[in-house]
Amino acid sequence: MAHLSLSAVGVDQPGIVAAVSGVLVDLGCNLEDSTMSILQGQFAMVLVVANPEGVDAGRLEEALAPVAARFGLVVVVRPFVEVEGGEPAGHEPWTVSVHGGDRIGIVHAVASALAEEGGNVVDLSTHLVGGADAPLYVMTVRATLPAGSAGVAAAARVEQAATALGVRCTVHRDDADVL
Repeated sequence: MAHLSLSAVGVDQPGIVAAVSGVLVDLGCNLEDSTMSILQGQFAMVLVVANPEGVDAGRLEEALAPVAARFGLVVVVRPFVEVEGGEPAGHEPWTVSVHGGDRIGIVHAVASALAEEGGNVVDLSTHLVGGADAPLYVMTVRATLPAGSAGVAAAARVEQAATALGVRCTVHRDDADVL
């Protein structure tokens, strides 16, 4: 099977996932990879879909048009570019956790430090928690860093970058025993 990339964004409301996945089932598409979230009342999804012969990006987007109209979604379907999976050679999975007072530049500082150390962001999630008078910023990043002592040094550099902004940061190697 070939693969398609599907993204949909709109105001959150019950039934979006059921409606989109129903179209996929009706066309014989298999949802292989996904991320879905509600961001300040906006629903966002990105899917990787295995599509059978005869179901191309245009046909899937056309089939999703009634769902998009019903829920007020912006839906985009594109051919998926296949890439080799897994972590780069010589890299290991790490988790970065950041929390503190909300301020501009937290994501940039952490992502820049990761990139400068040869790291790659695999997944990133941020949330504001607490009351409007004292919001707490929480960020979790799954990343790959070089293996061994280079990764430990990179983790320390990421912690320093976050600490310089006045937020707490912990970086740890993902370990099956810990997870």
